[in-house]
Amino acid sequence: MDVIVIGGGIAGVATAYHLHAAGHRVCVVERHATVAQGATYGQGGTVLPTPLDVWFGPTFMASRHNAKNGVISKTGFNGPARQFVKRLAELQEPEAFARQYALLRPLIEASRESMADVEARFGLEFEQASGLLYLVRAAHEWEQNAAAFDLLRRFEVPHHVLTPAECAAFEHAVPTEPAFAGGVLFEHERTANCPLFAKLVKQTLDIEGSVQFMLGREVSAIRLESQRATVELTPRDDVLRAREVDVVHADAVVVAAGHGSLALLERAGLRLPLHALRIHTLVAPIAHEECAPHVAIVDAVKRIGISRMNHRLRIAGGAVLQGASQLDKPLGEALTSEALALLGQATHDWIPGAARISAALPWEGVKLLSPDGLPVIGNALHPRLFVNAGHGPAGWGLAWGSGRLVADLMTEQASALPPETLAALRPERFQ
Repeated sequence: MDVIVIGGGIAGVATAYHLHAAGHRVCVVERHATVAQGATYGQGGTVLPTPLDVWFGPTFMASRHNAKNGVISKTGFNGPARQFVKRLAELQEPEAFARQYALLRPLIEASRESMADVEARFGLEFEQASGLLYLVRAAHEWEQNAAAFDLLRRFEVPHHVLTPAECAAFEHAVPTEPAFAGGVLFEHERTANCPLFAKLVKQTLDIEGSVQFMLGREVSAIRLESQRATVELTPRDDVLRAREVDVVHADAVVVAAGHGSLALLERAGLRLPLHALRIHTLVAPIAHEECAPHVAIVDAVKRIGISRMNHRLRIAGGAVLQGASQLDKPLGEALTSEALALLGQATHDWIPGAARISAALPWEGVKLLSPDGLPVIGNALHPRLFVNAGHGPAGWGLAWGSGRLVADLMTEQASALPPETLAALRPERFQ
């Protein structure tokens, strides 16, 4: 089959890779000059999520009217935004949280296997590092995470629960004062450079000549017919205009364009209740080598990750929740400053003296989150239309299991994921 993948972020690149591996001819359309320039560019280092940092559950949005949980809410919510928050709040109950994570867990493990396969095949180096230390400040927040600890035991996830003293003994950068509740160490979970990984995979596909990348082109519409699918491109007013096409035909289309997926799908007749979060990242040079951590640090309640990449630290989080009508407008200096201050404060609290925050480079981007915390993957609206979106900020490696699932569904191959997970990921679940 000829397949068009809309979006050259980590989800689009992963989807293209798996579609090619399944024998399809693939064209990726990306509006930027190269891949990994949108939300992928600012991804945090954490590769795969644990029960402690998925963006739903007992500690997520538990107190959304302040920044104690790392999410800043802007006033003026519209009806859909309020409904979105209400549905996420239903997953704060431990049993509901456990059921939802159990649905996500097979996708996490499928993503782990998929990434291991591509790494082994190409021998890629993308600043991988093992070890994540999740830290919790207050005793009541530790108690809120009890449901997540239960899931770690239930799924036999390798981990170590540490006292504050043990955290400081393992990671010298973590201070014991002021006092905090404790931590959880995942020695085998990883951090890595997401945009670098996406570019390396594109490079391998370029060398093989197996996937066409149409860069610097934006999709304006999708047309679906019984025998084919058509993607319309926005014309370019430059010297290359005469040599470029504005319509591309294929047998199927995969929409994996991040935040841009919503408008495209809506114009095609599919409205998804996904909500956009503005996520922030600081890339800061290391100030004092003796203060820098040797494993990644994650604030388990604020969902702020701090990972080392060579001589710099990547600090990611600081989500701002807004109404959909506000996303086309600038965030505003006050909210941006508040979000970046959260990142700087978390760095000061957990690894004081490690980062030169004053010299940090800020980034702001939009990521989609579903009202049930799970991504949207599968066939939608029409036999020739597929969706791969809504992965949220919790672990960019999920894109690889998602891409494999899209390829399986398009080829009508039996997926290794259980039926209940497949049903939970389908776009039509919101209807």
